[in-house]
Amino acid sequence: MSQDQTRSGRGGVARPAALIGALGIVYGDIGTSPLYAFKEAVRAASAGAPPTPIAVTGAVSLILWALILIVSVKYAVLILRADNRGEGGIVALLALLGARHAKPGSWSGVLLVVGLVGAALLYGDGAITPAISVLSAVEGLKVDAPGLSRFVVPITLAILVALFLVQSKGVAFIGRIFGPVMLAWFVVLALMGLGGILHAPQILGAVNPLRALEFLLHAGWHVSFAMLGAAFLAVTGGEAMYADLGHFGAGPIRLSWFGLVLPALVIHYFGQGALLLAEPDALENPFYRLAPDWAHYPLIGLATLATVIASQAIISGAFSLTQQSIQLGFLPPVRVVHTARHERGQIYVPVVNWLLAAATVSAVLIFETSDALAGAYGIAVASLMAITTLLAALVALKWGYNLVLVLAVNGFFLAIDLVFLGANSVKLVEGGWFPLLLAGLVAFLMLTWRKGTCLVEEARVHLRQPEAAFLDQLRRDPPLTLPGNAAFLTSATSGVPLHLSRFVERSHALPKRILIVTALYEEEPVVPREGRAEIVPITPDITRVILRYGFMENASVPEGLACAVEAGKLPGECLKDLTFFIGHETIIPKSDARGMADWREGLFAFLLRNAERTGAHFCIPTRQLVEVGTEIEI
Repeated sequence: MSQDQTRSGRGGVARPAALIGALGIVYGDIGTSPLYAFKEAVRAASAGAPPTPIAVTGAVSLILWALILIVSVKYAVLILRADNRGEGGIVALLALLGARHAKPGSWSGVLLVVGLVGAALLYGDGAITPAISVLSAVEGLKVDAPGLSRFVVPITLAILVALFLVQSKGVAFIGRIFGPVMLAWFVVLALMGLGGILHAPQILGAVNPLRALEFLLHAGWHVSFAMLGAAFLAVTGGEAMYADLGHFGAGPIRLSWFGLVLPALVIHYFGQGALLLAEPDALENPFYRLAPDWAHYPLIGLATLATVIASQAIISGAFSLTQQSIQLGFLPPVRVVHTARHERGQIYVPVVNWLLAAATVSAVLIFETSDALAGAYGIAVASLMAITTLLAALVALKWGYNLVLVLAVNGFFLAIDLVFLGANSVKLVEGGWFPLLLAGLVAFLMLTWRKGTCLVEEARVHLRQPEAAFLDQLRRDPPLTLPGNAAFLTSATSGVPLHLSRFVERSHALPKRILIVTALYEEEPVVPREGRAEIVPITPDITRVILRYGFMENASVPEGLACAVEAGKLPGECLKDLTFFIGHETIIPKSDARGMADWREGLFAFLLRNAERTGAHFCIPTRQLVEVGTEIEI
């Protein structure tokens, strides 16, 4: 499952800045897993009893081989090859498979539903990750000062609320310290681990995968499943490798992982295991007990900063996912604020920020401890990893790879994903319902929006006048000619926009020159400026302009028209005294129509009313904009 390096254009030598940047953005989540993952794995393996050497060694071995197989081999070696012109993530996979235009009931339609569920799972993960990461860091206060236990939740909430409050300012100022702080974090993890290993070097026997297999086979299915589910926490965050592919490229991501992150994590987990072999009573918090007493408070500060960085990466990822989903028509347009003028990807989505803040704060208040949150964490990520493996296999087949090879390789990793998913499914009652509930709500909204937009377009097709009929009408009943130029926005690449027909019908007039403009999002990240505009002449005074944008871009219609003029495809006078006309559609649910249930059509109408205005979404100046109302029944 690979793709030619020239597809991504990112096969060059990794720059130091990209390597350092990848540490903060890509590995913040998985890098803070040692705060809670090993503790939960050993606790599950011990089933409430003091940890035994075989349970400790088995847990270390299981985490080691999970990091090797799932993160190193599956993601770093294989999945990173499935790029869409340099971009990764679940939306990129859907674009590669062409599922965006799938018809309901078809295999492509099923893939689209599966992919949208995978995208929605990222929002569930995004609500849990900041909560468990920051909470587990602040819980270090209880090691030296148990009396501070009652302040852990308030301090965590204060940090999280402050984090969400600063999102509107942009994260450039935080971003500058992301990499260096995480570099220091991974160095500290490795040093802590080395100190632990020196006290109990027998832990190195956990390199043998038979240690994990032996424990799992003899512990009983209930304990084994619980341990598998807890150990999976050590690999959550590995999916960020693929999601952030477009920011850094495969080279820096792989080099950072194999050169620093993986060795530091492995050494640290072995160090925690060695500590428990020597001091079984350290299970309450082996991460902080691994450090010398004098370093506890500085370590709490560093851990809190690292978890804030991990949380920031998750929040920024949710913003990017929302933007991509809007561009591809999976979510209604919402306000997207660009916080850095000269840096792509630095965005702020207010509605997502505050919904995610509410979900994260709710998670802290509901579960209160990282131990309780561990029960809610993992099931969404395990589901997403299984979906990613399945879609990546289909992409490999689409690219012409050998069927037997794809089934063998992806089938092996899918089996591993399903084992971990099954192990995490036992957490459903403990708290796994929380991220799944959030993901289910988001997936339902996505599917409702997509179905509703398809129904609206079907209705438009029947109402939209063919070009020939419109031109014949103009010849039979010539309208008055108004001074100036007009651009009528439409979602279709043929026919006459409803608001253009309505304008002529009500005013019996037409502007001197007319542009019928369609903005399309392609299933690729970026469309070059020279390929932005396609011109289709209709009459000497009426021209169709089709503008194409990538799903990582903003569709600015004025910018697209300027590109057409620069390329000599449109005369410059077309943009002088230009008025933009858009249709303002009112959706009327129709009970006897084929489509969605009445209440679901009402939900779609609500989403449409509260979506960002078309003019704002396409960056059209308000002073040049005129809306023409239309009622559409679905």
